[in-house]
Amino acid sequence: QVQLVESGGGLVQAGGSLRLSCAASGSIFSIGAMGWFRQAPGKQRELVGLIGSGGSTNYADSVKGRFTISRDNAKNTVYLQIDSLKPEDTAVYYCNAALRLHYRLEYEDYWGQGTQVTVSS
Repeated sequence: QVQLVESGGGLVQAGGSLRLSCAASGSIFSIGAMGWFRQAPGKQRELVGLIGSGGSTNYADSVKGRFTISRDNAKNTVYLQIDSLKPEDTAVYYCNAALRLHYRLEYEDYWGQGTQVTVSS
C-alpha cells in the first residue's frame, strides 16, 4: 500500500530549529505537488507550504522567511526546515502529496499520519 511517513518532530525551545521529513513509499509511478500542513489545538488545519513538481514554492505568511520546503524526488521525500521556532508554531504537522500510482490514470491526494512539534517559551 502507499504510505507517507513523517519524522523529525519533537520538543524544542523558542528560537530553535527542526527538520521534518516525509517519505512516500509504495507502487508510485509519479509524484506531483507535495506540501506541509499543520493543525494546532482548537484550530483548523492550515497550509504551511507547497512545492510543485518543478520546484516552485508557496508559503503561508506566518511562516515565510522561517520555513523552507524542499524535495528529493530520487528519495520520494519532502522536507520542511523550520528555523526561529515560535511557541505559536506548536501543532501537529502533516505532509501531503499528489501521487500517481502504477496502473492509475490520475494523481490522488495522500496524507501522512502527522508529527508533533512543540515549542516551549
